[in-house]
Amino acid sequence: MIFTAATTGFATAFALILAIGAQNAFVLRQGLLKAHVFPLALFCALSDAVLIVAGVWGFGALVERFPLFPTLMAYAGAAFLICYGASRLLAAFKGSYEMQLAGESGSLRQTIATAAAFTWLNPHVYLDTLGLIGAVSTQYLGAEKLAFGVGAVTSSFVFFFGLAYGARLLAPIMQSARAWQILDVLIAIVMFALAYKLLIS
Repeated sequence: MIFTAATTGFATAFALILAIGAQNAFVLRQGLLKAHVFPLALFCALSDAVLIVAGVWGFGALVERFPLFPTLMAYAGAAFLICYGASRLLAAFKGSYEMQLAGESGSLRQTIATAAAFTWLNPHVYLDTLGLIGAVSTQYLGAEKLAFGVGAVTSSFVFFFGLAYGARLLAPIMQSARAWQILDVLIAIVMFALAYKLLIS
């Protein structure tokens, strides 16, 4: 049934995106700053949509054709995560959060560039979308496959916009430099853990 296929697509994608990762942590941080929220959420959702569509319609063979692709992406992604984690630790050490407390952030171009790196330099994104979602979609044909893809893409939009705008609910507890320090340290730990996971996998 088309509805079942769409529901399966939605649930599969949502479960994969839900895990706290570098991209999600960045979206959460920008949501707390209330800075570039809409374009950031839109960029992340559209990026996921492109990858999901590629996975559902058979481009999962990319890894088979280019065996070194996952390894190259893992090293590039790990390097970026380490650098970003280090920048968050440095920010926490300096403890200078006047911009954050004033609700200011970097430029839109800087924000999207960082989001692009988190998205496209993360090998797990390809595994989840081109690999896992693509694999689940093979049980469907025709209209059901289309419904599965639409459900998965819809899930991505719901998640990223929900996370970006839902972060504002945490705003009342982010009114001190100490709270931002704690958040940055936690984000740094997540980044380093993800980088380690990439390097040993």
